[in-house]
Formats: sequence, C-alpha cells, structure tokens
Amino acid sequence: MDKEQAALRRMLVDAMSGHHAHIDFEAAVEDFPMELSAKKPTGAPHTAWQLLEHMRIAQWDILEFSRDPNHKSPKWPEGYWPATDAPPDQNAWRTSLDAFRHDSKEAARLVLDPKNDLFKPLEHGQGQTLMREALLIANHNSYHLGQLMYLKKMLLQET
Repeated sequence: MDKEQAALRRMLVDAMSGHHAHIDFEAAVEDFPMELSAKKPTGAPHTAWQLLEHMRIAQWDILEFSRDPNHKSPKWPEGYWPATDAPPDQNAWRTSLDAFRHDSKEAARLVLDPKNDLFKPLEHGQGQTLMREALLIANHNSYHLGQLMYLKKMLLQET
C-alpha cells in the first residue's frame, strides 16, 4: 500500500473515531450519569439512551452492510431507534457502550485493511463504496455525539 493510501485510511479512521475537530465517543460518554440516561430536558427530542442506542444500531448496520452482502438492514426509521426512553435494565447502557466500541474497532479494521478497496463499489450495493460508508459513520457519529454532549451539559446543569 502506498503512503497516500495509508494516510487516507488513517484519516478516515480518525474521522470515524471523532478525533481532531470533533468530540470523540469516549469524551462524550465519560462520566455520563447513568441515572440521567432516560431524562429529556425541556425541548430535547431524545434521551441519552435513545441517542446511544441509535448510534450503536446505525454504526452496526453500516458496518455489516459494508462487509456482509447478505446483511438486512433494520426497517427505517423504527428499527434504528430504541422503543423506550430508558434502558430496559441496569446492564443495557454498558452493553450498548461496549457494542458501540466493538463495532467501531471492527469498522476501523475494515478501513485499514489494504485488501479492501476504498473506492470500488460494493457488489451488493447501489454504488456505495467503503469510503462512502466510512464517511457516513464519521458524519453520523459526529452529529449525534454533539447532541449527546449538549444533552449531557443540559442534564448536569439541571441537577
């Protein structure tokens, strides 16, 4: 792999991770008060639980679409959002965090693998490329991590 290709892959992974100009996942969820994960401040459209699960589901779907030609995406939009404002049990928040981290690492591994052509259309897609899917993860996570950080600040101010 040439230097430019390796540099591009590293930049994509950095963008997917939320580094540099964006908040990263760990900073957004660090010390997030679990007891506030189901609260909606006035005017907020989502709870922290809803945002976390939405991000997890969307990232998982993009990852699986990118690597599995037989993957079936959830139904839009209901399949991409949790059914409840609150985690269903005490372990759900931690499980969702761990799954997000795992899929994030898997997506990075996929992008960093020089055997995977970033620009070749996926055979099972409609013109999508691995590059496009990596940028989709980066953009989607960045948007919702910003919401999560804003929500965290609002919730902590209310307490």
